[in-house]
Amino acid sequence: MTPTTAPLLSPAEIATRAASETPYLRFAATAFAFRDRGQRLRQLAAGHPMRDYLMFAASLAEAQQAVLQAPRHVTLPEAAFLGDAAHRGEPPLAFPHWPLHDEWLQDLHALLDALAPNAPAGVANVITQVRSLSGPDLRLQAERLLRQMPVGLDLAMAPLVGAALQVYWTRLVDRTQKAFPDLAFGRVDHARHCPCCGSTPVASVTRIGATEAGARYLHCSLCHTEWHWVRIQCSHCETSQDVTYQSLESITAADGPAYTPPAGAVRAECCGACGHYLKIMDMSRDAHVDPVADDLASVTLDLLVSETGLQRHGVNYLLLWGDDAPEEPLAGPP
Repeated sequence: MTPTTAPLLSPAEIATRAASETPYLRFAATAFAFRDRGQRLRQLAAGHPMRDYLMFAASLAEAQQAVLQAPRHVTLPEAAFLGDAAHRGEPPLAFPHWPLHDEWLQDLHALLDALAPNAPAGVANVITQVRSLSGPDLRLQAERLLRQMPVGLDLAMAPLVGAALQVYWTRLVDRTQKAFPDLAFGRVDHARHCPCCGSTPVASVTRIGATEAGARYLHCSLCHTEWHWVRIQCSHCETSQDVTYQSLESITAADGPAYTPPAGAVRAECCGACGHYLKIMDMSRDAHVDPVADDLASVTLDLLVSETGLQRHGVNYLLLWGDDAPEEPLAGPP
């Protein structure tokens, strides 16, 4: 019998085969998702120029974890609703197709109650301001944030409102997936948006592990679902041409030795074709990177990249910039 030789695969074929074997969706681990983020923020805060804000963000993440795990009724979609969304190729829980239920207000007030006892003066003032607003006014702020439009949005209270929305949508996606494991979520027509809630990513993560080693996922800014994305591909226009990477060499310490992620752990993937960028976190260089925490701690990289004229694709609810132009969406640093 003549032995046969397996054909050699091209790099493109290898990438295609790897993508087909990689799980498309990774759902948030609700038991510790925000807890781990809080720990990472405290680690990054050491000696960081933004130490005070990172410590506030850590406290906020820890409050989010507590509220996420508290008993809470959540209105879930029906099977027919999910089926219709799948037929249209759309994320089923995208606002406003999925309306903002008042249940999110319970999460907001629970977060405020958790933060208030130890809040510094500046945060305490914002908490008081949020508590003074009526339900309809808070809903208006939430809807502006969900639409990622800056007009009329109070940027001071946006992190608190956004944190409550994250808790609500993370719980909603988790319970919907468990109630309808074979129906709820899958691929959608517009792959650059979250397949669950339709939001833009906050960053992407190159993962480690037996089944996901080297696989890249976009991390949703709202519900914390991750969906597979090909490496060296713009997350805004989906081209693989004219893609470059930028990173910071070091972070200047403000009050002592700073924790600096290893070189290359956080980079900006820049697209010359469409003029957008998004950060990518590499777990093979730092296993503890968190897309939200490390994005926030590397805001200097945003500033440097934006100086080249590139615009950020995606948002981080913990740090938003906006202007008065109604046609301009919220983004990272200007």
